[in-house]
Amino acid sequence: MKTQKYHIGTNALCYPREKSEIVMPLKDGMIENWDQCEAMLDYVYTKCLSVQSNEHPVMMSEVAWNKVSIRQKTCEIMFEKYKVPAFFLCKNAVLAAFASGRSTALVLDSGAVQTAAIPVHDGYVLQNGIVKSPLAGNFLAAQMREHLKETNVEVVPTYKIASKELVKEGEPPKWTPRKNIPSVSSSYHNYMVDNVIEDLMQHVLQVHDRPATDEDLNMIPANNFEFPNGYNAMFGAERFKIPEPLFDPIGTNLRILGGDMLAMQHVVSSSIGMCDVDVRPSLWSNIILAGGTTLMTGFSERLMTECQFKTTSNMRVKVVTGGNTSDRIFSAWVGASILASLGNFQELWISKQEYEEDGKLIVDRKCP
Repeated sequence: MKTQKYHIGTNALCYPREKSEIVMPLKDGMIENWDQCEAMLDYVYTKCLSVQSNEHPVMMSEVAWNKVSIRQKTCEIMFEKYKVPAFFLCKNAVLAAFASGRSTALVLDSGAVQTAAIPVHDGYVLQNGIVKSPLAGNFLAAQMREHLKETNVEVVPTYKIASKELVKEGEPPKWTPRKNIPSVSSSYHNYMVDNVIEDLMQHVLQVHDRPATDEDLNMIPANNFEFPNGYNAMFGAERFKIPEPLFDPIGTNLRILGGDMLAMQHVVSSSIGMCDVDVRPSLWSNIILAGGTTLMTGFSERLMTECQFKTTSNMRVKVVTGGNTSDRIFSAWVGASILASLGNFQELWISKQEYEEDGKLIVDRKCP
C-alpha cells in the first residue's frame, strides 16, 4: 500500500501539486480521520514548536458535542504515542468564556460550517441548551458565488496568474496565465477559489443595523474590490443583502442547507430559553461572540438590537465582542492559555500516573 504524503500549513497549500487533494481531518468539529490528525500533530511538534512531546503537558480544546469515543482516543494517543507528562481536554465554549473573564456566559460561535449557541454556567457547558443552525460562513460563501455567477464575474485563483495589468472599474481584466501549471485536483482548485471569495467577503460584506429597504441600501456608498486577475468591481446593496439572511432567513433560497434555519437571534433566544430560569439573566447579559463570521462589520450591533426584541424590556442584554479580532478567532486558545497558567488548575491535569492506573476512561471523569 502506498504511503500518503501530507503537505501541511497555509504556505504549503499555496503551491499547486499534481494529484494532491485538500483534506480536512475534522467533521462537525470532531476528529474524523486519525491518520491526518496525527500527521498534523507531528508537524506541530517538529516544525512549529520544535520541542519534545514528552517534556510538556498538553491542553486541547473540543466542541461541546464531542463524542465519548473521540475524547477517549484523543487522550489515549497523547499518552501512548506522544508520551505527554500530563493532559487535559476542555470545551471551546468554556475557554471562550474564560478568555472574556467570565465563568457564566452564552457563547455564540459562528464559523464556516455552522453557528452554535452554547450556554456555560460556572465553567460547565449546559448540554441541554446547545442550539445549532447551518447559517454561517459557508452559507455566505455560497450566496456570494451565486451573486458572482449572476453578474458574470469569473473568479480566477492566484495559482493560475503569472501577471496582471491595471484596468479601470468594470473593464475586462488583462492578465497572463502562468505556464507549466501541474494538473491539480478539483478539491485544490475549489480551495483556492474559496480563498478569493473569503477575501472578498471580508472586504465588502457588512451587516445593516436593521432590516433595510433597497432604497436605503442604494444610498450607502459602494465598496470596491480588486480580484487577483486585476478585475475591479463595485459592491453596493448586495454587500448588505448577502449577510441579511443570518438575521432574517425567511424568503431566502436556502436549498443548499439542511437542518433548522434559525436566525442568529433565534439561536440565542432558543438556547437561553432551554436553560434554568435562574440562569437566564446571566446569559442574556453575557453573550460572547466567537468565530470568523461574527467579525463582519455591524454583526454585534445588529445582534444586540435583535436580541432586545426577543426578551422583556427589563432584561439586560449585552453582547461581548472582545478587544480585537484575533481575540474572537482564537478565543479558545486565549482562554486555554489563561486557564493553564492558573495556580489552582495544576491539580486538574490528568497525570501520566493517573492514566496508567485508570486508562483512557479517566478523561470522562477529570474533563467533564
